[in-house]
Amino acid sequence: MGRASRLMRLDAFTKTVEDARIRTSSGGLVTIFSCVVLFFLVLSEWNDYRRVTVISELVVDKARGEQMEIHLNITFPGVPCELLSLDVMDVSGDLQASISHGVAKHRLDKNGGVIESSALDVHPEHPKHLDPAYCGECYGAIPPETSTKAGCCQTCDDVREAYASKGWAFGDGTGVSQCEEEGFKEKIKEQAEEGCRIDGNLWVNKVIGNFHIAPGKSFSNAQMHVHDLQNYLQSTVEHNFAHTINTLSFGPPLPTDLLHERHHQQNPLDGIRKVTHDKNYNYMYFVKIVSTSYEHLDGGYTINTHQYSVTSHERSLEGGKDDSHPGTVHARGGIPGVFFSYDISPMKVINREVRLKSFAGFLTGVCAVIGGTLTVAAALDRGLYEGARRIGKIHQR
Repeated sequence: MGRASRLMRLDAFTKTVEDARIRTSSGGLVTIFSCVVLFFLVLSEWNDYRRVTVISELVVDKARGEQMEIHLNITFPGVPCELLSLDVMDVSGDLQASISHGVAKHRLDKNGGVIESSALDVHPEHPKHLDPAYCGECYGAIPPETSTKAGCCQTCDDVREAYASKGWAFGDGTGVSQCEEEGFKEKIKEQAEEGCRIDGNLWVNKVIGNFHIAPGKSFSNAQMHVHDLQNYLQSTVEHNFAHTINTLSFGPPLPTDLLHERHHQQNPLDGIRKVTHDKNYNYMYFVKIVSTSYEHLDGGYTINTHQYSVTSHERSLEGGKDDSHPGTVHARGGIPGVFFSYDISPMKVINREVRLKSFAGFLTGVCAVIGGTLTVAAALDRGLYEGARRIGKIHQR
C-alpha cells in the first residue's frame, strides 16, 4: 500500500469522478470545432512531411576528358538543304567539318511543309549506277577518304570533298562528269526556293568551341576556316539566314517525372525567331554553359546535364572576299550563317531533392498539434461553461 500511495502522488493524469462530469451543448460545439481543426492541422503536417524541395549547391567541376551532347532543331525558310553545312571546331584543335552523321536535313516547301527527310550517313553505299570497276576522276584534287573506292571520286560529293581539301571553289558542277550524271546543277535549281530544317545530336569535346550552320562546303586554307559560297551568292534566288531555333539544349533531357516546376530546365533559345532579307547576314550566339546534375530523392538516380545562358549579336557583312578564290569568304571577314560560340563554366550546380521533414518530425508535429488543440479546446470549453454559469446566477437574482 505504501508503494501504491507514493505512485498515486506522482500521477499527473488525475481522474474525474464520473458523477461529477457535466455535459453541455457548448462543450459539444467545442468538440466538433476541435475535431475539424485537428483534421486540417494533421493534414497540413502530413503534406509538410510529403513535400520535397530542391537544395542547390555550387561546386568546382572536376570532370575531365568528357564529351558533351548537343541537341539542335533549327529551321531555315530561306536556304535550301543542298547549300547548308554544319561544322564544329574547338580550342583543342578538333574540327568536324560538314558533319554528316547524327544529323538529319528536312527539305521544306514555301509553307513549311516537309518535302523530304534524309538522315545523313557518314559511310555512303556504293552508287548503284556505277560499274564496280569504275574509278572516277578527281580533276587534280586529292581523293577523299570517305569515297567508296580508295583513290577515286565516285560521286559528285566525292569531287566536292576533294575540291574542299585543296581549298578550291566548286560551283555548280559544270564540267564534272559525276555531277552532270547525278544532275547536281538541276538539283540546286530545283531546290532554290525551298527551306530546310536541321535537327539531330552532336557530340563535342567539353571545352571552349563553336558550331555553325553556313552555306557551301567548308575547308581549311592557311589555318583559316573557309566556305565555298559561290552557289549561295550567285543564285538567282535571294537566299537569307532568317531562322527559328525550335530547340537547342546541351546534355540529355530530363525524364518526364522530373519535368515539373521545381525541376523546370529552361533553354533560353527555344522558340527564338530571327528575320532578315539580307543574304550576307551573320548571327552570333554566345552561350555560357554550366554543368548541372539532378539527384533524385533518396539517391534513386542522378542525371548529369547542362544549363546555359546566352547573349546574341547580329550584323550585315561587308568585304572579306578572296579574289584569288572567287565565291569564297574568309572567316576573318565573316561569312553569312548562324554561329554558336560556347564557353564552359568551371563551376557545377548540384540540385539535390530532400524532404523538408523527417518521419520522426512528422510524429512530433502530430503530437504537438493534438496536445495543443485539446489544451486550447479545454480552456475554451471551461471559459464558456463558467461564463454561462455566472450569467445564470445573475438571472436568478
